[in-house]
Amino acid sequence: MIQFCTILITLFSFISQPTLVEGLWVTQDDETKKEKSEVLLYQKDGKLYGKIIRLLLAEDQGKLCKECKGDEKNKPIAGITIVKDLILDDNVWEGGTIMDPKSGKVYDCYLNLEDPNTLKVRGFLGFSFLGRTQIWKRKQE
Repeated sequence: MIQFCTILITLFSFISQPTLVEGLWVTQDDETKKEKSEVLLYQKDGKLYGKIIRLLLAEDQGKLCKECKGDEKNKPIAGITIVKDLILDDNVWEGGTIMDPKSGKVYDCYLNLEDPNTLKVRGFLGFSFLGRTQIWKRKQE
């Protein structure tokens, strides 16, 4: 009985704390599966944002966002905010956008925790089934 209560309390505390997405996450290259960047997710004015803190591949060091639009055009990719304006709704962060710094394209986005160290990030155009999902892993200290 004590084990059951412990498990229940752990599950409840995880479910009731959806802001656990905040922190440092490691992205993967879709093709090579190599770790590509570190993204810091943080809240500002009740919305979730994500900034590329560091590029991890040697060949990406110092790259500029040549395809980006607006203020981010030709700025270093490290330092660009790629996740913008997500709002928490029923344990899913949604309603904002994610930008692919390689192409400069901006997509609708939602993300949610699969477990405390695994984040499902979905970028799409219009309908969520017209997109792609990435799995980000929480950076371990």
